[in-house]
Amino acid sequence: MIEKYIEIQAMNTTQLLLGLIFSCIGLGYFLYGKKQKVIVPFVCGLVLMIFPYFVENITLLSIMGILLSIIPYFVRL
Repeated sequence: MIEKYIEIQAMNTTQLLLGLIFSCIGLGYFLYGKKQKVIVPFVCGLVLMIFPYFVENITLLSIMGILLSIIPYFVRL
């Protein structure tokens, strides 16, 4: 019983930490995109700040966060 609680607690901690990291990256992109009036970092920043609230799978959270973090480097509009 206690082992299951610890495993669930660790998953929630990991999820919170990843959400915090990707939200901070998103805030940076959002502020940069808003100040420079560039749409790609602006949108990626918004999505990076919002999506951790809706994704529960840690692997999917990591993959989506990494992909959204590198999109502004490769897409220039």
